[in-house]
Amino acid sequence: MTHESGKAQARQAIDLCRELAGFSEEEGRTTRTFLSPPMRGVHRTLTCLMEQSGMSVHVDAIGNLHGLTAAEPAAPHLLIASHLDTVPDAGAFDGVLGVVLGILLARSAALCPSAKLCLHVIGFSEEEGVRYGVPFLGSRALAGSLDALTLDRCDRNGRSVRDAVGDFGLDPSAIPQARLTEKAVAYIEFHIEQGPVLESLNLPVAVVDAIAGQSRIDVLFQGKANHAGTTPMDLRRDALAGAAEWVMRVEAAGRARRGGVATVGRMEISPNATNAVPGRVRASLDVRHTSDEIRRATVAELLSAADEIASRRGLAIHYQQNLDQPAVPMDADLTACLERAVESSGYPVHRMVSGAGHDAMILAPIMPAAMLFLRSPGGISHSPEESVFESDVAAALDVGAQFIRQLERRYA
Repeated sequence: MTHESGKAQARQAIDLCRELAGFSEEEGRTTRTFLSPPMRGVHRTLTCLMEQSGMSVHVDAIGNLHGLTAAEPAAPHLLIASHLDTVPDAGAFDGVLGVVLGILLARSAALCPSAKLCLHVIGFSEEEGVRYGVPFLGSRALAGSLDALTLDRCDRNGRSVRDAVGDFGLDPSAIPQARLTEKAVAYIEFHIEQGPVLESLNLPVAVVDAIAGQSRIDVLFQGKANHAGTTPMDLRRDALAGAAEWVMRVEAAGRARRGGVATVGRMEISPNATNAVPGRVRASLDVRHTSDEIRRATVAELLSAADEIASRRGLAIHYQQNLDQPAVPMDADLTACLERAVESSGYPVHRMVSGAGHDAMILAPIMPAAMLFLRSPGGISHSPEESVFESDVAAALDVGAQFIRQLERRYA
């Protein structure tokens, strides 16, 4: 890839990501959850690009978009994938950029008529966990780990995952058929870092060698709603006051454990009125660490703290665990191959751990997986201010092309 062609492709990738950000459930900001109507526009746009790039295209029963380059029937598949859903009020590049880069790399590879490797690009229908409180629906279907309990989960409107699949015109009974075949031999994901490390090092890309484990739990504080003007302070059972005390414990626990984080990112307050004592608060707990032992010990400590606070304040407490995802190392051999690709492209090699969860952690247990991070200017993600540098996108395309060439030689 020449410098000029790399820049042109990088500009195209950035422009396309910004175009796709316009497919949203909300006017004026990007919000696109699992199989919501705007996902159809994303599928149409990317299907057109895939077909123009000489790829065959289909959508599986969980709503993942697949594009495959032409190859011999028995050719092994290299999966290049990321997700197409977003958090509320998202940026334009989280997830989507990885899919767009995969398509552009597949288009370049299609110019080689003697390809021994099928490039299988996937846009996962769900990774963020926004609509159903459980992430990785798309990649878990490919891994064969999407269970009936998850499919029965309901969103705020009472629509189950199965219902959402049917509403999108797909057949939920066919979800088991989305499972990958033995042709899938390796997985790579391109993703923005979503943090400040690469910017602090002034590096365009980094090789991810592991993804931190995650725990996600809903914690419900149940008190008693009452009139704010007539209920004395010493007779209140204020669920929000209890939850607020607990949030400070969560922050302290996150600060106390090097290499880990603990977050309360969402609260639902009832009755949520200025003149009412809050009677019910549902809060999210998100704990991450590269050590599963430390992560689980932190969760146990914080749930014990919630019990103690609730007991002292006369509140009831309930928990629902939504995710207990172990830390996942990337494949050593494939990661070394990616390092050589970075070096061959003329960039310094830097390894790092991802604190964010990615679809790679779902696929890594069943096949060799690798990840490449791109710098996030300002360390900003999950925000409309999220951005990328054109030169970094060009670097990722160059590294990806080098990586594919190495694997082509391996299967030649």
